[in-house]
Amino acid sequence: MADPNDIAHLLRRAEIVAKPNRVAELAPLSIAAAVDNVLDIAQNGSAQLPPSLTGLDGDTGWEKYVEAYNWWVDSMLARPRPIQEKMTLFWHGHFVSSLEDVGRVDHMVQQNQLYRDFALGNFLTLTQRMALEPAMLIYLSNAVNVKGTPNENFARELMELFTLGVGNYTQDDVVAAARAWTGHNYSWELEDYLYRPKQHDTGNKTFFGTTKNWDGPDIINEILRDNAAKRLVAAKFMARKLWEFFAYSGPAQGIVDDLANVFIANNLEIKPLLRALFNRAEFYSTTAKQGLVRSPVEFAVNLMYRTGLSADDLGLSWSSEYMGQSLFNPPNVAGWKSNAFWLNTSALSGRAGLASGIVWRLRQDGGFDEIYDMTPEQAVDLVANHFGINPLSDVTRSALVNAHRAERAAVEWDNWWAPTNLLTMAMCAPEMHMA
Repeated sequence: MADPNDIAHLLRRAEIVAKPNRVAELAPLSIAAAVDNVLDIAQNGSAQLPPSLTGLDGDTGWEKYVEAYNWWVDSMLARPRPIQEKMTLFWHGHFVSSLEDVGRVDHMVQQNQLYRDFALGNFLTLTQRMALEPAMLIYLSNAVNVKGTPNENFARELMELFTLGVGNYTQDDVVAAARAWTGHNYSWELEDYLYRPKQHDTGNKTFFGTTKNWDGPDIINEILRDNAAKRLVAAKFMARKLWEFFAYSGPAQGIVDDLANVFIANNLEIKPLLRALFNRAEFYSTTAKQGLVRSPVEFAVNLMYRTGLSADDLGLSWSSEYMGQSLFNPPNVAGWKSNAFWLNTSALSGRAGLASGIVWRLRQDGGFDEIYDMTPEQAVDLVANHFGINPLSDVTRSALVNAHRAERAAVEWDNWWAPTNLLTMAMCAPEMHMA
């Protein structure tokens, strides 16, 4: 039988929200069995886009963007196994494209569905598919990469940010890879990937010391399948990045090496890598449990669960921008960072603004009026339980109790603002921001 606190931690990281019913369901199991349950995305069925978001209809309007945004965030909460959406979010921040540059909602949604389909699938296959997605072709300029004037954008980021990391390739490798990808373009007429053989550089190219007529997909195969040394580098690169996404920054090299070995032994399948990650003792350490700040979308999804409000209710398609994370629009090709990246005055002000808007809904029709009949301590515990952040640290609890007590003393006790401000403060408490 697992420690319920460990189960809650696993669910917060893997399923975004530690829903009490899920904690109760998994607590009687071992950690290994609980992890298998979390990774059983077959329970989601065929997680497909709604018909209104499918097809290359060319709709780039705001309404289509809002629909896509709300559907995705609502899915993060609704899926029986939300790890599929959490990994879709990971891939969105790893194999980055941005609507601002792509200019097509349909292309961004199609890419989003690819990341969902391969959320826990094979890394090599996903990388090959990602390279030919219209959103990626446009975003990193392979759309216009032709012989004679090769564009290095995709070739560079494929190695630097997507597979190997800085220092594991040379500029000559970038040049060779860019030439290899010539002709793998985007057709503005067909609105899709199109291979143009007359625009492909068929000359010999030297990539990682091997000279031949390299083609674009060959480059990915060399990195992730055929070159054992580079494959190991890529495995460690991805193991580290996934650990830092789910656990904490700066893992010991032994953790990275062990996970990379699992990844390679399983032919770069993501699911066994995640299983190994979630089963490690270090994942349940104090360092891990205190190691990550919730991203804005995770913060919002937790509030949605605790309040019963939807993404549309919260206006997340626009309010998320103020918190520093606008889905479908990562800040740059490196994606979003973590922890301190979210902790700045502007982003925290955005979270407070979201909390303030939620409180107005919660207080309608006498919501939380029972606080008037409670002591400050009881009121704080009620609100903390409502938002799933009990037990609070002594420092946070004392601060909330003292602030609420002072506000009671400063105003007429039936004043609407005392319970309202307590609810807002609870949503802004440090515990609410910890993943």
